[in-house]
Amino acid sequence: MIRIAFLACADTLPGPGPRRGDAFEHDLEIAALRPAFEAAGLDLVEIDWRAPLETFDGAALALLGTAWDYQDYPKDFLAKLDALAGKGITVCNPPEIVRWNADKGYLLDLSERDVPVIPTIWHDDAGRADIAAALDRFETDRVVVKRRVGAGALGQHSFSRDALPDTDWHMGHASLIQPFLASVVEEGEFTFVFIDGEFSHGVLKQAAVGDYRIQSLYGGKESVFAPNTADLASARAVISALPFTAPLYARIDMARLPSGELAVMEAEMIEPYLYPEQGPDLGERLAKAVLSRLERSA
Repeated sequence: MIRIAFLACADTLPGPGPRRGDAFEHDLEIAALRPAFEAAGLDLVEIDWRAPLETFDGAALALLGTAWDYQDYPKDFLAKLDALAGKGITVCNPPEIVRWNADKGYLLDLSERDVPVIPTIWHDDAGRADIAAALDRFETDRVVVKRRVGAGALGQHSFSRDALPDTDWHMGHASLIQPFLASVVEEGEFTFVFIDGEFSHGVLKQAAVGDYRIQSLYGGKESVFAPNTADLASARAVISALPFTAPLYARIDMARLPSGELAVMEAEMIEPYLYPEQGPDLGERLAKAVLSRLERSA
């Protein structure tokens, strides 16, 4: 059996300690991948990304699975990925892609490559005045503020004209401000999962009543989404516009603009949840792609 390391973190790995509220997604993904990997001769081993380097001895490839705290330790995380690659382990997705994808400034790159993205204002540390200015600039009544290096909507805020933050409020991180899209609540957010550049499956993610965040941590729900030709073409255009060859896995999250066009919210290529419940052949697809990567690196 070929050893494959599935990088997780203490908050998602099963064990005696407390786990994140969405750690069940780790369990679902492992349950979907492990049988398919075993059938392909691959031994999937869950490892905390902070584990000593020797823990990864014998691994041929490392999958960035549920390392869902990397955004708080980006330098340490990248250093570990570099160290794994230095040991001759194929890292997927590789450190150079992680560096590009970790900071949401990649949206600027995509925009320059004619990919529709949500209109965005960038700040070193957004404050109340920046929120007010963004409301005027976007000619909207509500905005969303996100960390440039962040994941899972953690640390995210939404403000409106009649509910601005306190005068001395600051984001506390390099941040971005985007107009709130009503379509996210009315219609939902669309996810397109790609394995080795090929479309695998689609997911419609919808927020709980009274919320706008679609993650399971906040009560969000997912269902199968079969994209029409135009919507799938929009997602494929994002993959084609990447400044590197299509990675082993990519999750393109999109929302509909008032024009009806889909625009990129996130292009997740570090440690995205890949929604195996909506993609029943995800395990087989990913196992096949992993074997292909290993053959190429041999």
